[in-house]
Amino acid sequence: MSQEEKTAYSQEELKEFEEIILQKLSVAKEELHSLKETLSKKNDSGTDYTASTSKLLEDGADTLERESMSQLAARQQKFVINLENALIRIKNGTYGVCVDTGKLISKERLKAVPHTMHSIEAKLAKK
Repeated sequence: MSQEEKTAYSQEELKEFEEIILQKLSVAKEELHSLKETLSKKNDSGTDYTASTSKLLEDGADTLERESMSQLAARQQKFVINLENALIRIKNGTYGVCVDTGKLISKERLKAVPHTMHSIEAKLAKK
């Protein structure tokens, strides 16, 4: 049976995808925790700035870095949620089926982007 004729992945294939997702989820959660920890730490450099221009530049750089880290944390949080949702789709039998076309998403794509809900064809058609 060719991939186009299949409507779902086998239990063995789903188990393989589940393992990939669980590994990625573990790493993603660790990275998210690290980002949140870094964001929660206060800037305790203890340096007394006497030049106000230097202090302003330093504060600006700190703010920019904090914003950047906050955006990274938000993206990482979204990634964790997407991976968790992929695990739910495995459990309810909808994993690997494109929400746009109803066809199976290629194994190669799912291995590269295990949380995707769109086949490459559907993704390209949206552009």
